[in-house]
Amino acid sequence: MLRDRRFLKRVSLACIAVPLAGALAYHVFLKEDGNALPAGIAYGNGRLEATEVDIATKTPGRLAEVLVDEGDLVEEGRIVAKMDTTALEAQLRQAEAEVARLRQARLTAISRVEGARLRLELADKELKRSKSLYDRGVMSEQQYDRDRLAQQTLKVEYEAAKSSVAEIEAAIVSAVAQTERLRADINDCMLKCPINGPVLIRLAEPGEVLPVGGKVLTIVNVQDIYMNVFLSERLAGMVPLGTDAKVVLDAIPDRPFAARVAYVSEKAQFTPKEVEAAEERQKLVFRVTVSLSEYDDPRLKPGMPGVVYIRMDPAVDWPERLK
Repeated sequence: MLRDRRFLKRVSLACIAVPLAGALAYHVFLKEDGNALPAGIAYGNGRLEATEVDIATKTPGRLAEVLVDEGDLVEEGRIVAKMDTTALEAQLRQAEAEVARLRQARLTAISRVEGARLRLELADKELKRSKSLYDRGVMSEQQYDRDRLAQQTLKVEYEAAKSSVAEIEAAIVSAVAQTERLRADINDCMLKCPINGPVLIRLAEPGEVLPVGGKVLTIVNVQDIYMNVFLSERLAGMVPLGTDAKVVLDAIPDRPFAARVAYVSEKAQFTPKEVEAAEERQKLVFRVTVSLSEYDDPRLKPGMPGVVYIRMDPAVDWPERLK
């Protein structure tokens, strides 16, 4: 009797456990099926990256001001730092004074040309009269030779005066170019931001002496955000350039960001060292760069981990959770 009761108890527990196990299995498989990707969509893990632009000096000198801090959002064309321009401004004043001096010298040279021209005209007339008198035998040959030499001398002086004006004009062009170069150098000392984006790093402080190319700030180009993923040879060979993609970030799981495939590596490489599993690092993969088309969300930050989904077949619809 006792043995029959134990048997019935075991049968009852089995009857209860089997439906529960079936329900659990159905729930698990249904859930997995709901998250499963259709054929034609590949995925890979990665981290957001963005193009970084360094604001650097063109000429050596002392940093006078830094007008932004880390995290500030700056606009294209805004002055973000200034170099000390005291020495350059002094050189500019000196160059401008040289231009003024040369222009005055040009006026003086032009007046000398005019004087030489008038003297040459008079010498030409006197030589004509002397030749007429010489031909009639009234003037001696010696006097005629003196008049001819005087005319030739004045002609040489006239040509030299014109050449002096040309030299001064060339010097003026050179001096003006010097002032323009100094103005350009002074303008280059006003360091401007070439893009729209936040300040990532402030690398120098006022008072520091920087060399040519000394870095002052690093700006992130928020319009050029991308993620690199690594796919196997089989999958990489099926990914066309420009195809649609979606990026889902761990920190923003509720919004799939539209993207496109911008680059597929031509050469295989070993999986990068940041991949945790040692066996995965031994595999040859191809790097695929996916560029985000939607970058207006202020929550986007370089370094955020996420998953890239790539639609290799345009005929395949995105799953509901990726739309």
